[in-house]
Amino acid sequence: MKKFKVIFLIILIFITSCIFSGSNSKTFSLISEEKEIELGKLYTPSSINEFEGLYPEKEVQDYINEIGFKIAKVAYRNLPYKFYLVNSGIVNAFALPGGPVIITRGLFLKLNNESQLAGVLAHELGHINARHHVKFLEKQLALNLLLQIGSLLLPQDLKGEILFRLGQISASLLTLKFSRDQEREADKYGFLYAFKANYSPEGMIEVFETFKRLEKKNPPEWLSTHPLPESRIKETKNYINTFKPSGALIKDTQRFHLIKNLLLQTEKSYEYMEKGKKAYKEKIFDSAKQQFKEAINLYPKNTVALVYLSNIFLKENNLYDAKYYIDLAIKYDSEFFTANLLAGIIYFELKDYDKALKFFEKGKTLIPFDGISFYYTGRVYEEKKDLTLALQNYEKALDIGPKKAQWYQDCYKRYLSLK
Repeated sequence: MKKFKVIFLIILIFITSCIFSGSNSKTFSLISEEKEIELGKLYTPSSINEFEGLYPEKEVQDYINEIGFKIAKVAYRNLPYKFYLVNSGIVNAFALPGGPVIITRGLFLKLNNESQLAGVLAHELGHINARHHVKFLEKQLALNLLLQIGSLLLPQDLKGEILFRLGQISASLLTLKFSRDQEREADKYGFLYAFKANYSPEGMIEVFETFKRLEKKNPPEWLSTHPLPESRIKETKNYINTFKPSGALIKDTQRFHLIKNLLLQTEKSYEYMEKGKKAYKEKIFDSAKQQFKEAINLYPKNTVALVYLSNIFLKENNLYDAKYYIDLAIKYDSEFFTANLLAGIIYFELKDYDKALKFFEKGKTLIPFDGISFYYTGRVYEEKKDLTLALQNYEKALDIGPKKAQWYQDCYKRYLSLK
């Protein structure tokens, strides 16, 4: 037995050393392309939720995908790419393993033409095509396997619990800081893709220069994960010169400005929403309520304001007003995890257990690596006197955690009382 463990340890050390090697070498891969795609799909709802849900206008989402797909067609990896614009006013864009690319409302509003948008999306496609996120995840997985050295067999693929555990580190992807070499690699891919898609490669340079100006006053979130030293702008300009770009490259379109105007028309609503969030954080709920109502008056589809307002009414035990606003939020964005969770809690308090269960089950499918939806599902089944299912969901919630969550201790007590 000890001999087998020593052999397994040697194999794992070899695998880990391969994975930790430079990005330009041919490396052993723990995560296949199929699993990379699966992981990207797993992380997408939590990433969108982290940035306050999808911007609720189909025309805007369609446009982002139209530009993204145009660039993705020339990328060398054939993946199920998908592009999203989220509500957050933070200036950021990021990619996930296997195809998803997310850009914030805040970043879009800083752009001045379509080639700049194309440059941002192409750069993020560069990270995906270079597998930068996957290489990070492979390191995490390799370390996890080394810590579980008692096992004798290396899993054949990422099924079940291992995939589930990887899902729990999704938050790390949103704050993942790329190395200078990785940024250079993404830059080269990005400029090449934008150029091949017939966009002026100057667009991303203009974005870099905008970010450098903003850095002195209000540094964009994008810079915290995508370092932008002065040398990088010079290097990318030199790289563009190797293309010798000529001909009718796309600099701008009327469609870009139509979409940007749609966002600008709702900007005042989001300004009130931000004021409401500040008052909410300071627990000045009457002021927060007023700001959120004004935000909704200006833009009825402001799902973030709807969710916050619903939550305030829930705190006040005004369940029917809470229900009214959360139903609207779900109507405009049925995939918003926070809205589904809150809807489940409100219907649970209203003793409409079947509807509550529907929302908690939806929450479990959206973010299966957060135990809160399992905890509340257990609460529903306990009320419905189905104690076996209640116990199963409590057990899963405790296994997932996080242990510091407010619901965790109550879940543990309920679990012990039913066991």
